[in-house]
Amino acid sequence: MTVGIMPAIEYKRGMSREVHVISHPLVQHKLTLMRREHTSVSQFRQLLEEISMLLAYEITRDFPLSTERIQTPLAAMDAPVIEGKKLVIVSILRAGEGFLTGMLRVIPSARVGHIGLYRDPKTLEAVQYYFKVPGHLEDRDVILVDPMLATGNSAVAAVERIKATNPRSIKFMCLLAAPEGIATLHASHPDVPVWTAAVDEKLNEKGYIVPGLGDAGDRLFGTK
Repeated sequence: MTVGIMPAIEYKRGMSREVHVISHPLVQHKLTLMRREHTSVSQFRQLLEEISMLLAYEITRDFPLSTERIQTPLAAMDAPVIEGKKLVIVSILRAGEGFLTGMLRVIPSARVGHIGLYRDPKTLEAVQYYFKVPGHLEDRDVILVDPMLATGNSAVAAVERIKATNPRSIKFMCLLAAPEGIATLHASHPDVPVWTAAVDEKLNEKGYIVPGLGDAGDRLFGTK
């Protein structure tokens, strides 16, 4: 069966704010390869790096531009540059680390922060164990990254912690999202848009995204 050409970004508005689904054929193809049960750790890691570059391209599409006077080999011109202070990428440990290499290839000047969270296996609530981000975020935009938006509890906790630093804006970027996770995040933070490669069907009883791709951290680092 041949699938028709999809727009690069689909906008889905639900009970809260928008969800941006990056439906570019390259993203969707690479995501399918990552979903496969027998994709190796090295392949999974490489594919996540490649997808993160493509997602970074799309999530920065609305960044404001200004101009500066430069000299080319042939003439002077007013050339476009990204306006404002450098972007901050905040990784939710541990799986969020898989996004950083690809994103930093596209945005090498970005600052980087980390939030350590783990999901309590009984309550599924997020527990914080580490937090370090660049100082003076008031004039900076933050992209919070985690491959999976499942229950949404870790995302809510991370956004709350970031908001305490008063950044100019926050966007949440993930590889896969569940409807339950989107609803949970937007119930607490309706002002934070979600950027993802896919919105899957549901969560199972253990809080995993279905059909999903399993535990992103385990598949990224070869642990079980």
